[in-house]
Amino acid sequence: MGRRAAAGLLTRELAGELRAIAERAARAAGELLRERFEAGGERATASKSTATDPVSEADLAAERAIRDIISTARPGDAILGEEGGETQEGAGLRWIVDPLDGTVNFLFGVPQWCVSVAVHDDDGGLAGVVYDPLREELFVGERGAGPPTLNGAEVRGSQRAELDSALIATGFAYDAAVREVQAQVLTRLLPRVRDVRRMGSAALDLAWTAAGRYDAFYERGVHIWDTAAGTVLCAAAGLEVRPLEASDEAPAGIVVAPPGLLVGLTEIVA
Repeated sequence: MGRRAAAGLLTRELAGELRAIAERAARAAGELLRERFEAGGERATASKSTATDPVSEADLAAERAIRDIISTARPGDAILGEEGGETQEGAGLRWIVDPLDGTVNFLFGVPQWCVSVAVHDDDGGLAGVVYDPLREELFVGERGAGPPTLNGAEVRGSQRAELDSALIATGFAYDAAVREVQAQVLTRLLPRVRDVRRMGSAALDLAWTAAGRYDAFYERGVHIWDTAAGTVLCAAAGLEVRPLEASDEAPAGIVVAPPGLLVGLTEIVA
């Protein structure tokens, strides 16, 4: 059975089950990571796309914890993790996890990182959870179930329509050539908005955008595990989520904004 067919069989009870699994997995990984962060001394064990794109034992341990919970509860589902690749490819539902989004922050002792867990079907995100264990903030969203929540309380995205007063979040790629292009975009953007924030975790940036802490977010070079949960939150919060097409100089990305900001922001950052 394909993911679209499986989605047609989803009941509200099953949707709640999936959301609960995502929450449990995110919390388990988050507690593990918080203990290691507070203990200090974590080191990168390898590099991925570039020398500045690290993976740590904490990433690997957190992903193992997430996979154990999901595979035990839903053994027939696919799981795609940033560190461990995909298992059960083509299964009815697909879990997409980033066990530690913001690894550089984590390694440097910067308290801005999170765990991201989402479950998707052929139509996109069914449920998404972003957990910030240091602040004990759990962001939860579900397609078709109303606004997302932060620790159980509903949150909504910005409704701002004036670009010159907007606070925009973004991130930068690990590749130096792409960063050069991103710097040029930032030079165009900064004079047109209130300010720009770059904190180092795309998943957490998206969760904060869904909660109205930022007006909008854009970034190129993000991967599906960076955005799978956060975009569920943002869509549920009433924001527009749109792709940024790849160019000869820069990879694809996304832009998330309230309807009143989307066109103007996209014209600058596309």
